[in-house]
Amino acid sequence: MEREQALKMVKIQLTEHRYQHTLGVMETAISLARKYGVDEKKAELAAIFHDYAKFRPKDEMKEIIVSQGMPKDLLEYNSELWHAPVGAYLAEAEAEISDKEVLDAIRFHTSGRRGMTKLEKVIYLADYIEPGRHFPGVEEVRNLAKINLEEALIKAVQNTIMFLMKRNQAIYPETFHTYNDLILNKED
Repeated sequence: MEREQALKMVKIQLTEHRYQHTLGVMETAISLARKYGVDEKKAELAAIFHDYAKFRPKDEMKEIIVSQGMPKDLLEYNSELWHAPVGAYLAEAEAEISDKEVLDAIRFHTSGRRGMTKLEKVIYLADYIEPGRHFPGVEEVRNLAKINLEEALIKAVQNTIMFLMKRNQAIYPETFHTYNDLILNKED
């Protein structure tokens, strides 16, 4: 799918603010992909569709999680997590994207997972550091992303966990597994 066709399809699903965010994620993902030897076209497509389901009704997302046999424990955690796996499903079903790597990058851009591919890391990080993001700690992660993908990702996941803890919010177990996997497999 070409960029313009993908953007057109995604734009009608998003608010203008979220569409601008998507454009920032796309440009950031392409830049990170170029820097870290990831297929730029796959990074572009995953970035464009990463929030495809963001504004779908919660009932629709819940139905898809159940009917498609996605992990049921998703329903026990913040519904902000749902749009990633549901988005991967809808990108395949509605946009006919069949590339498993692209779909997994969409699927895991909120929670991460053990054994993330470089493409998944690029999309997770691009979503976190795109130029429209402004929150404590984002500049540090942006700077790390310029020199070390793994270190930047570790810091982003760490910041996310700390943010949720400070707000007394439950943390999806796969996010802890992501952090532990990154730490345990870190090259010194």
